[in-house]
Amino acid sequence: MEVRAKVREVRVSPKKARMVIDVIRGKPLQEALAILQVLPQKTAPIALKLLRSAAANAEHNYDLDPERLYVKRIYVDEGPRYKRWQPHARGRVGRKWRRTSHITVILDELPEKGAPRG
Repeated sequence: MEVRAKVREVRVSPKKARMVIDVIRGKPLQEALAILQVLPQKTAPIALKLLRSAAANAEHNYDLDPERLYVKRIYVDEGPRYKRWQPHARGRVGRKWRRTSHITVILDELPEKGAPRG
């Protein structure tokens, strides 16, 4: 059973968020949580909170065991950009883009050993 959680409009650029997300893709839930606790990037605590939310959804809504969950899919999409201006010389302005991200995680149960894949 797939369990989904997402966070929207995180003030991190998608490129920087993908560097953190790529590290935990396909890992068991407990291992992914341990990895995210030690990463120094700005995205790591956000992804940690998201994984904990997805695990809580799995446990409370679907009665799944958190010990048997793994990160089946996790991806980052680009969110809206905030347009900001910075003054330059001679009365000109420069445009700045404040990028945002949408992060989605899908957890699933690990298949049992010896069970047929279907």
